Amino acid sequence: MAGLPQELTQRWRSDVVLKRDVFSTIERGHFLTDGGEVEAVLRRLDEVPWWSRPLAHVLFRRERDALAAAGPLHIAPPLLYAGRNALVRGWIDGLPLHIAKPDDDAGYFRAAKAALCSLHRQGITHNDLAKEQNWLYAGGRPYLTDFQLASSFRRRGLLFRLARYEDLRHLLKHKRRYAGSALTATERRLLARKTFVTRVWMATGKQLYYVITRGLNFTDREGRGIRFTQEAPAIAARLKTHPQVRDVAIVAFPDRRAGTGLYAFVEASADDSELNDFLGRMAPERLQVVDALPRTAQGEVRNEILELVALNQLDLIGSLVKTDAERALIGRIVSGRRNLRDRFAF
Repeated sequence: MAGLPQELTQRWRSDVVLKRDVFSTIERGHFLTDGGEVEAVLRRLDEVPWWSRPLAHVLFRRERDALAAAGPLHIAPPLLYAGRNALVRGWIDGLPLHIAKPDDDAGYFRAAKAALCSLHRQGITHNDLAKEQNWLYAGGRPYLTDFQLASSFRRRGLLFRLARYEDLRHLLKHKRRYAGSALTATERRLLARKTFVTRVWMATGKQLYYVITRGLNFTDREGRGIRFTQEAPAIAARLKTHPQVRDVAIVAFPDRRAGTGLYAFVEASADDSELNDFLGRMAPERLQVVDALPRTAQGEVRNEILELVALNQLDLIGSLVKTDAERALIGRIVSGRRNLRDRFAF
């Protein structure tokens, strides 16, 4: 396939590849609009293999059509450009739900339900809202992202009603996790009832889906990749055998060469080079020795903060910091970080 069209290359400036698979390449960068450059995300199909191209185009058209309808509702990224093999959508400075963790924030989930209803009024169902990373938390407001599986309906028939029901049920599952006390009696009854189509899918198609995606080395539920699920535990276990290592936390990040890179934050009195030599061929793309890992009051490592450091989304960390001591600790981690492609200061 040909590269990007000239009309797009003249307006697009790439900063980093976020993801690459057999259906598309996703890049974060800047797009020139009539009002100037804005942060944006590019999905391109020119690098997909021939055998996945038909399905890649189906997913592409679904996202393009859904964004065209959802963007003006201010509940999703705006569609800035759409061509035959590429689209550009706006960037939303928000945290995925699994990082934001809006505990007891009933207002967020009321707004999320209203946003979902407005999408459904346009005849659009998202169909992939079980994934927490497809819900964004931006200044307390909800946004939806990743519309590759979305459906557009001309008629509000049975299939539309089933898909709408499942969208809502998945939202309520997240509400149950983070703000369960705010669930109404009606919402609890809805959560308890799966549609017949869903039960059949979970017993048959979903099992086949797992077999296929694992065979193709697809990413896991949080987009972190098979390397995170298979290699990271082995690296952490090896590091913990070093006498000067106290604890290890490993997160994933987009890497230009490896696709999914691994970033190890290591509580240790040894230095980086010594630990990389100790790991040998097992060494991750990034390894950083820290004096302490950020932790909750219960002692759990705050991986969501470490993920943002690895992703260079330093501007999003401030809202997650709870104390001055934690701010000082994270400041030291940020100042010693090994991913230095960002333009932000903490």
